[in-house]
Amino acid sequence: MENKVTTIGLGYIGLPTSALIADNKIPVHGVDLNQKVVETINKGKIHIVEPDLDAVVAKAVENSYLKADITPIEADTYLIVVPTPFKGNHEPDISYVEAATNGILPLLKEGDLYIIESTSPVGTTEKMRDLIYTKRPELTNKIHIAYCPERVLPGNVMHELVHNDRVIGGVDKNSTLKAIDFYKQFVKGELHETNARTAEMCKLTENSSRDVQIAFANELSLICNKADINVWELIKLANKHPRVNILQPGCGVGGHCIAVDPYFIVSEFPLESQIIGKAREINNYKSFWVAEQVKKAKQDFHIKNGRKPSVALMGLAFKPNIDDLRESPAKYIVQKVLQDARDENYYIVEPNIEDHQVFKLTDYKEAVQKADIVVLLVSHTEFKNLSFKEDQIVLDFCGVRNK
Repeated sequence: MENKVTTIGLGYIGLPTSALIADNKIPVHGVDLNQKVVETINKGKIHIVEPDLDAVVAKAVENSYLKADITPIEADTYLIVVPTPFKGNHEPDISYVEAATNGILPLLKEGDLYIIESTSPVGTTEKMRDLIYTKRPELTNKIHIAYCPERVLPGNVMHELVHNDRVIGGVDKNSTLKAIDFYKQFVKGELHETNARTAEMCKLTENSSRDVQIAFANELSLICNKADINVWELIKLANKHPRVNILQPGCGVGGHCIAVDPYFIVSEFPLESQIIGKAREINNYKSFWVAEQVKKAKQDFHIKNGRKPSVALMGLAFKPNIDDLRESPAKYIVQKVLQDARDENYYIVEPNIEDHQVFKLTDYKEAVQKADIVVLLVSHTEFKNLSFKEDQIVLDFCGVRNK
């Protein structure tokens, strides 16, 4: 097959995917609306934190297999890898996918392959097919349209893009097979054939399942707090059962997948998705509960010591050892705590980013040294070997001290 690719979106998935394709000597033209991102990539550098990505991008740019721009160019394969957030009422917003599709409409030609990788509500691929055929009727049934969601773990993306299985669903049989031939060029995992609607639901199902499992662990942590039981020890012991595998609780659920995708199901199937909807409520409540626990600790300290405490809030990312703050429960908790600030000193820590447009960041060692109350929100590696003073209050919501 012809090997010229245009990727729309150069974020946490779009850039690694583009770099991987380019590393396989397939020319990739990456598109992003952020001029700064484009300039960074064209220098052979990256704008996100992801192990091994920098070397692959540098090599691909140097060898002229990867170029970034703010406008698309004609290609043989088009990958749509843009955000799909939800609106204020938790309804999915596919406007970015639609805008990206409209952007390449004039470039499409007979025989092209169009693939959506963005997490999407069921039926999105068919909607984009109808959009394309309505505006370019001469292409009806003459291009290949498919959906293939990513399923990677931040921090291990470059490995998993190659070795994880992929689910690939076209709007027809030929589209599915064409997309499978494309991914065979750089994916070593098994490629599973299905239809577009099933592939869309598969992605949503995977992340909703994780959300439900985490909700069980978070609910258990709330119960154990009331029952004066160490939830970390309890889970460790329960998991000794050969058919039990309880996940670890945290301060909520974040990221652009698990914290968002279940709403795509709930919004479309509200009566049927009772467990999925409740899991979202539990995980959101856990973040609120954590903020309330910090508030209570501040009040108790003030009453006992006759002065306001200094507080270290440790972590902003949605999971350990990454710089991704999207839908982060830790960030929400920090915001919630600061809303209730009453002249206390706060030290906000996130070792994976250099600065933040809202929060003034402090070195993690300095924060712990100066704080009366240390609030562990994310189990970053840097936090695991910290020593705490005997008179410090340490609130561990992510199991740093129990591992």
